[in-house]
Amino acid sequence: MPLRKFPSQLLLFAMVLLLSTSAMLTPSRAVRAEPPDDEAHAELRKQRKEEAEPEKKPDSRKSKVPSERSRDARDEAAESASEESNDYQSEDNESRDRSAKEDENDDSAKQSKKKDAEPVVTCGQVTIAGKEIAYIATAGKMVMKTDEGEPKAEVFFIAYAKAPPERHEPQDEADEDEADEDEADEDDANEDDAERDDPQDDDENGDDDESSDSADSAQRAPRRPITFCFNGGPGSSSVWLHLGMLGPMRVKLGSDAETLPPPHELIPNQYSLLDVTDLVFIDPVSTGFSRPAKGEDKRQFHGYDEDIRSVGQFIHDYTTKYGRWDSPKFLIGESYGGLRAAGLSGELQERYHMYLNGIVLVSAVVDFQTLIASGNNDIAYALFLPSYATTAWYHKALSEDLQKLTVEEVAGEAKRFAMGPYLRALAAGDSLDGRRREEVVRRMAQLTGLDQQYIEASNLRAPMYRFGKELLRKQGLVVGRFDSRYANFALDEVGDSTQYDPSASAVFGAFTSALNDYVRTTLKVKEDRVYEILTDRVHPWDYSEFANRFVNASSALREAMVNNPYLKVFAACGYYDLATPATAMEYTRDHLNLPEKLQDNFTTDYYEAGHMMYAHEPSLKKLRKDLLKFYESALAPLSQPRDAEK
Repeated sequence: MPLRKFPSQLLLFAMVLLLSTSAMLTPSRAVRAEPPDDEAHAELRKQRKEEAEPEKKPDSRKSKVPSERSRDARDEAAESASEESNDYQSEDNESRDRSAKEDENDDSAKQSKKKDAEPVVTCGQVTIAGKEIAYIATAGKMVMKTDEGEPKAEVFFIAYAKAPPERHEPQDEADEDEADEDEADEDDANEDDAERDDPQDDDENGDDDESSDSADSAQRAPRRPITFCFNGGPGSSSVWLHLGMLGPMRVKLGSDAETLPPPHELIPNQYSLLDVTDLVFIDPVSTGFSRPAKGEDKRQFHGYDEDIRSVGQFIHDYTTKYGRWDSPKFLIGESYGGLRAAGLSGELQERYHMYLNGIVLVSAVVDFQTLIASGNNDIAYALFLPSYATTAWYHKALSEDLQKLTVEEVAGEAKRFAMGPYLRALAAGDSLDGRRREEVVRRMAQLTGLDQQYIEASNLRAPMYRFGKELLRKQGLVVGRFDSRYANFALDEVGDSTQYDPSASAVFGAFTSALNDYVRTTLKVKEDRVYEILTDRVHPWDYSEFANRFVNASSALREAMVNNPYLKVFAACGYYDLATPATAMEYTRDHLNLPEKLQDNFTTDYYEAGHMMYAHEPSLKKLRKDLLKFYESALAPLSQPRDAEK
């Protein structure tokens, strides 16, 4: 209430109160009960009537009695007070209206901020195995939230789903509006029909329908599979699996390990798996377009446990939002993505009770002990040696008799030596006698193409970064780490390490250019941020879970396979992979300690390429063929008749 009007209002109300009090003090006639309507009281009723006559017919000259003048004054004061009160009420209502409107605007703003941006949906077609596959592409961010609903991060994803028949062509806006109106009319008509129907009919027919559904459920065809895909790093986006191996479009690369001129060329991917499974490509937090929410500490996503929890939550949230709980589920992880996939097999089972049908490990690592060739970790040196041999064979650095062998045969020869005489020699250490040492040095030189003097000076141990520098030193070249078929000029000729990776330099630019163009042009994603192809912003990566020991997710994978005996695992390995050697994955597989009956659930195959074997088209073709067999095997139990009662 405004202070400036308070005195006048107080005065008016005081006058009204004074006049009302005066009126109340005026003498009034006592209220008497009327006599009963009978003969005994007839005289009394007559007397009462005569006494009341003067009051009913007062003198016109005395019509303005004091009490009436009081009422007039009260009415006038009340009218004035009412006007004042209306002024206050009007201003008070306006104030409340403004406040309510401001609150409404604030709520709208908050709701606008809280509303999650919808992903962009587009349609496309690709020919796979001679058949045209229509698909729906969904690209956008999913907001990861706490249990209280507060945002933690935005995770960017690109999903491809096979389109239902006659649903893959986008409609014009006018057609969409007309379709919506027709659908609404149809719904209204159906509701009217339902109201006219006799409810008794539903009860009578319900048992038959339920019985039919139960009978069909035992042999019902399973839902279309869904596969969640990610690369590794840590710090890598999913671009490599997306545009190199699995998506409907792929980057054109030279199958003979040549570097193509920039910027890039995208071509339809006839080797995609879209004909057998829907695909979801995930960019973990801080990669791609994924970022922590404002004010959130990025460290809660950057670590072995942290990463598995966040990616696991995304898979859960996506499965829930898009209704895929009844779909067979697969994971495909490349490189460090293998460690992530192994960890997720346990996280999804334990946290969400989500059981997987299959896991594909592409040039993956599950146990870091198999890769860290340093110090006294001699097993890693032995596991790298077969890949040294195949690399030397590719670059024709071996003797004539070995060059006549196939790459598979060379790999076999090197593996037998590495896991036998070589590993025993390393284990012997300083106790190794001179004759055996000479034999090991000679055979190692034959299989790796390295000079005997270099091997001796290196104490029988050559880490990858030294091997890549030494093998073609005389030609002034270094070989690639991701794909040792690639070779390029050394930055210097006297150093002891490669200094850079020619295979990475050959493909990084093409994939980056292709992704940025494809996402913004074809998928129509509007985003100003940098798409982080491979970033170091995730470091330091937290491995505190594995303090004083090697990072290893083997136990998580083993437990998942034991708890879920239907879980199948397939590992794809490249002969020319010097990042995650094929023999290292074999060693991991053979040390899972699986029950004998489950050992066949883990299968492995090999390709004449490197870490990204899909960069080699013949290997990509073979990989698709192998994966079709794997998916068929993993899905086979779902097609077997089962007793509905069980």
